[in-house]
Amino acid sequence: MRNQNGSQIYTIPNAISILRGLGIPFFLWSYLHAHNVALSFTILVIGGVTDYLDGKLARVLKQESAFGELLDPAIDRAYIAAVLIAMAISGALPTWIPILLIGRDVWLSLMLLVMRGTGGGVFKVTFLGKSATFTLLYAFPLILVSSNSGFGRVLLIFGWSFAIWGIALYLLTGFRYTATALLRLFTKQMFVQLKGR
Repeated sequence: MRNQNGSQIYTIPNAISILRGLGIPFFLWSYLHAHNVALSFTILVIGGVTDYLDGKLARVLKQESAFGELLDPAIDRAYIAAVLIAMAISGALPTWIPILLIGRDVWLSLMLLVMRGTGGGVFKVTFLGKSATFTLLYAFPLILVSSNSGFGRVLLIFGWSFAIWGIALYLLTGFRYTATALLRLFTKQMFVQLKGR
């Protein structure tokens, strides 16, 4: 089904994204209230799988939409923020990590306003940006179920290895999106100045 602007809204990929978003409060409840690590881990794994699945299906079924392009990264950001805050509260992550990564998202929200103000619309999700998000979405579950002994120690090492790589990619894409927004702003200002001559 399409709205009056011709953008697909009621699609299978968008439905999957919405269901994935509904897992966020369920994760917070299971991790912070029920203290059920196994269930929390399962929710995050399902979230990671469906994050890949909705984009794949959108392309295969030719159901890509402007709504989906906004919805998918928004739910990604919400998922990451929820996991970061929950794990910081429990002591599984140092507080500087959520401050850094959530701060990056807040900054990009401001840059998005710059993009829209110059007629640039929204940031186009890049492969690097998606890789950063996906890396974080499977790094944190590994840290979640890790421990300081036995196989749990192995999971801890792998989890932090992926987390460090994912954080680096996440920040790198933040710089790239910022550069895109500022370049568009600079270009528009130059155009206005040249037009006024």
